[in-house]
Amino acid sequence: MHTFFTHATKILISNTKLCKTNSSTYSFLQNMLINSFTATRLMSQSTSIPKKLQRVRDHGYDNYMEVEKKMRKVLKFQDLILSQPSSIVSISRLDTLSRRLGFKQFESGQFILKFPHLFEIFEHPVQRILYCRLTRKAQLQIEQENQALLVQIPDAVTRLRKLLMLSNTGRLRLEHVRIARKEFGLPDDFELSVILKYPQFFRLFDAKETRNKYIELVDKDPNLAICAIERVRENEYREKGIDAENIRFSFIVNFPPGFKIGKYYKIAVWKWQRLPYWSPYEDVSGYDMRSLEAQKRMEKRAIATIHELLSLTVEKKITLERIAHFRLVMDLPKKLKEFLLQHQGIFYISTRGNHGKLHTVFLREAYKKGELVEPNDLYLARRKLAELILLSPRKANVDKELVGNRRDREDDEMGRVRRAYVDNGLGSRGDRDIIRRHVEEEEDVESDLSGDIESDYTDENSDCNENADAEDTHLTE
Repeated sequence: MHTFFTHATKILISNTKLCKTNSSTYSFLQNMLINSFTATRLMSQSTSIPKKLQRVRDHGYDNYMEVEKKMRKVLKFQDLILSQPSSIVSISRLDTLSRRLGFKQFESGQFILKFPHLFEIFEHPVQRILYCRLTRKAQLQIEQENQALLVQIPDAVTRLRKLLMLSNTGRLRLEHVRIARKEFGLPDDFELSVILKYPQFFRLFDAKETRNKYIELVDKDPNLAICAIERVRENEYREKGIDAENIRFSFIVNFPPGFKIGKYYKIAVWKWQRLPYWSPYEDVSGYDMRSLEAQKRMEKRAIATIHELLSLTVEKKITLERIAHFRLVMDLPKKLKEFLLQHQGIFYISTRGNHGKLHTVFLREAYKKGELVEPNDLYLARRKLAELILLSPRKANVDKELVGNRRDREDDEMGRVRRAYVDNGLGSRGDRDIIRRHVEEEEDVESDLSGDIESDYTDENSDCNENADAEDTHLTE
């Protein structure tokens, strides 16, 4: 190779009549030719997706997570209030209990005043001290979410079966599933209401070596071994008439705004889209993984596994730390964040919502303008809480004024009726008795509404330890 560059340099020098050039000029021309040839070779080989890419922010998902941060705080306060007798708590006691949740002194009072549609402060009629309780709107939202959670339990059973089928052993740790139960639409008591209730699908057992509880799939159903991306490809083929060969192994790619796409990066993505891979539900234990082709297929299979994992969630998002809990059993790479940043057109990683401590992974194709493309009842019930959070406090004051004005009008009307029929002696005695009973019933109803509201609904969502397996969480910034 060195002989070739030397010969080429001599030819260049002879053609340009620089035979009498000194040694420094000769070395400069030789290095210039070598660098030019090397750059050409590197440019022609740069048709592979770079291993390290800088994350490009998408403000639509980041704003979504800012609302999610407020929702987490509101849920902590709701659980705190619902855990108290009669679902009410005094303001002084609320300030003491909120410090266990990480709030500072007097911060809890300022927080609940920001959300008058969710928390109501009233004076106790006997003790004459301030208490806090959930508003009627907040209670209805909790009831709606609980009802949606119960209705979709059959779908949650299917999701759990598919989740176990993604494991290379057909089993998962019970603790890891418990931590991610809200993402997969499982109730808090899913060990009893889902696993033990369907013994034909699931089995619980204790590992002798680690003494950990595991969920095991009794039998694999081949009808469930169909990925969500395969249905999307079928729709693309039938509706848009795209060539089957081009979409046979492809994914839906939507790059975030501001993402720089060069010519060779497009070629790399095109080649990667046509690369065959094994299905996440396929057993690959019998394949030889030593070849470069097999390693590339396994990398793309890991992308398909995470894509399917997100598709099984209710809101098509999950934290990167919870994905790391399934890393070993699903053959996922160690550096998950760096691995997912190579495919920012398929996933989006947001660090908002928890001071950068958690990384939330979104499935980009499932969202459009900050909302799910195909929403479900449980998602809509949870977003109802976000709507109550985002409502202006001024609207709550207006609602109170309207209620007060309506009650004043009702009192004036009843007063006019009393004066017309009782004071002036109009109407028969029987009519006066009926009106008097009606007035007494109205007063009883108003006294009931002004009393304490008790709620039987509880929505426990205790904070889970994200570091269940520290060795599974291999994240890089």
